[in-house]
Amino acid sequence: MDFSVKPPGGSPSPSSSTSSSTPHRFKSAGTPTATAAVVSGISSDRDPMHSWWESVSKQRSRILSLSSLLSEISQSEDGDGSPISSLADSDRPALSLLSSRAAYSLISTSLCNPASGSGSDPLCQWLYETYLSSDPPLRLVVLSFLPLLAGMYLSRIHSSDSSSLPSLSGFEAVLLAIYAAEVKARAGKPILVHIPDLSQPSLYHTPRNGIDKSHDPNPTASVGVLSPQLEPQVAVKSTKRASIVGVGLQCYFKEISQMPGWSKLEFCKFAANWAGQDCDCKEKMDGDEDKVLALTNGFADSSSLNGSSGRSLEIEEDFERLAIREKEEQLSSNGVEGESVRIPLPWELFQPTLRILGHCLLSPLNPEDVKDAASNAVRSLYARASHDLNPQAILATRSLVNLDTSARTAAKTVTAETVNGSSNANTPSKSKKPEILLASK
Repeated sequence: MDFSVKPPGGSPSPSSSTSSSTPHRFKSAGTPTATAAVVSGISSDRDPMHSWWESVSKQRSRILSLSSLLSEISQSEDGDGSPISSLADSDRPALSLLSSRAAYSLISTSLCNPASGSGSDPLCQWLYETYLSSDPPLRLVVLSFLPLLAGMYLSRIHSSDSSSLPSLSGFEAVLLAIYAAEVKARAGKPILVHIPDLSQPSLYHTPRNGIDKSHDPNPTASVGVLSPQLEPQVAVKSTKRASIVGVGLQCYFKEISQMPGWSKLEFCKFAANWAGQDCDCKEKMDGDEDKVLALTNGFADSSSLNGSSGRSLEIEEDFERLAIREKEEQLSSNGVEGESVRIPLPWELFQPTLRILGHCLLSPLNPEDVKDAASNAVRSLYARASHDLNPQAILATRSLVNLDTSARTAAKTVTAETVNGSSNANTPSKSKKPEILLASK
């Protein structure tokens, strides 16, 4: 399938080129507020109040259009009893939509529909037009659904029966819109990272103004390429698919601190599915400690790691509970309709995946279910990298595994010390009998 997309300066518009379907284009809908601003001649740069009101009006318009798309689902499945349209009445409509668990559930249900992702999918068109609005809060809303959208797209495109699936040009249109915006933002420049000079005693010995490059035999040794220069793409070709999705995940990572927990949890589940859950190598890492941490994700007690025979039965019960939970999550997963799909993971896709998982694993503000899902995904990717004999991926995943093990051990130590301290403080002390002094007459 091909897409007709303008260069980064313009707005991409996908079209399916299959002979069995009519070409479809997404058209960007103009907002009345933008037209009114042009007519009145008011500059948003000179009038902050007008700029704020224009942004709020645009957000309310997009939310109301989304509510009309999902009206039938909203009436039947909105658990909170409040339709999406009520979010438009808040002072910050887009951020209210971003933090609404009920709205995320409704949109996820629509995206996970087997017929979703086509060029005529109205929800994909809404995501496409919303991201092209260039409103930062609205773009955050679209990026929050990127893990689900990318997971559904990659899992379907690499599934065994992908030939019988409908066109996925709707998913590709959203991915291309995010990619084109990033190409325009980078202005043809790569993302570089400056590596400290390890020949110096410490970081503070590195000169602020840099070194004289004329006398340096290897002037580029202290600079690494985090992301290469991007080329404009007008279609999602098989050779560029991983790069386009990877750039989208990089955009997601840049805003990950503002992403809701359920969006991160969705990504961790897809990452574990991409690695392949049928491999048992993650159970056999370096010892029983890694095995328990990899499989139980907090079910087993730390005292079970001592090797005592009295805890063996409890460990087996923990493994059985984990197997039941993983089976239930696999059957109820929104990603691949209950089937785990192992996909190719080149470095363009592997690197942003690990960066997101690293945040989900180590950020102290993440809930425990996100950390547990990230721990399982990292260990699955480590087993995958070991099978693929990819040294770069093995080093990165194993580092995250070690960090996760250290963080969990430290957390258990702190918890144990807190419990022991509180128990000692609350233990009543035995009252002493009053001393009786006998005085002789």
